[in-house]
Amino acid sequence: MRGPLLLLSALGLFAVLDANSKLLSGGYHVSQVLAFRYAVLLLLLAVVGLLRGGALGPLRTQRPGAQLLRAGFMVGSGGGFFMSLRHLPLAEGYLVYFTAPFMLLALFRLLLKEPVPASAWGWCAVGFTGVLLALWPGLSAGGAWVAYGWGLVGAFCHAMVLVMNRSLRDEPGMARLILWSAAPTLPLLLPWAWAEWSTPPFGDALALAANGVLAGGATIALAAAFRHASAPRLAPLEFTALVFAVIADVTVWGVWPSAWVWAGAAVVSFAGVMAQRRGRAA
Repeated sequence: MRGPLLLLSALGLFAVLDANSKLLSGGYHVSQVLAFRYAVLLLLLAVVGLLRGGALGPLRTQRPGAQLLRAGFMVGSGGGFFMSLRHLPLAEGYLVYFTAPFMLLALFRLLLKEPVPASAWGWCAVGFTGVLLALWPGLSAGGAWVAYGWGLVGAFCHAMVLVMNRSLRDEPGMARLILWSAAPTLPLLLPWAWAEWSTPPFGDALALAANGVLAGGATIALAAAFRHASAPRLAPLEFTALVFAVIADVTVWGVWPSAWVWAGAAVVSFAGVMAQRRGRAA
């Protein structure tokens, strides 16, 4: 169960990250938010490296091209979801995100040639049905299609990050993952962030820095999950992020879920449990 538990930990951290990003999205440009995130990641890596030496693993990689490709998709994922959640409620934005498990299964089959059993597709479909059940009453009133488009970009990039995580499972280590995801992209983001810079007060600066800590923890847990389990085992569990989105809506914005959301969350949870039972049996 190590892989599923790591994935659930990553989803919880991503939910807090998304809620924090949504709170920041009204006052700061995406480039500034991402630049803060990567700068904090590199600072934490340097501090831990000085205090603990090689405790986080090696920095060198035998596959720099693959590491850079993963870094690019990580920027696309973070930027896409940030732009989407700027205009959508958190739970509704997650509906677009939930296209990622289907993309993930298809990409694993096409790019990595890993078999995908029919049960994985089936439980993904059940989970997505639960999401539609939860969110359909709100969607029927219409939505921001540009925001949905950004969400699809983020979902595709997220799926590609997971594919690259699986492809790079022979290069574990937190130091390598953080360095090669942050160091190449921060110099590219800084000029853009400088042009759009808005000086944050102390509270917002802490929130921007927290994004880096949350993103680092979620990224490490996500990469570790796909070293211990396959996409067919983990993809249906992605839909449990709806539960984290509901918790965030309640605790941060005071929005209590409707009966439709509770029903959808029950279907999503059932699909996740059944997918794990089938995966363990297989």
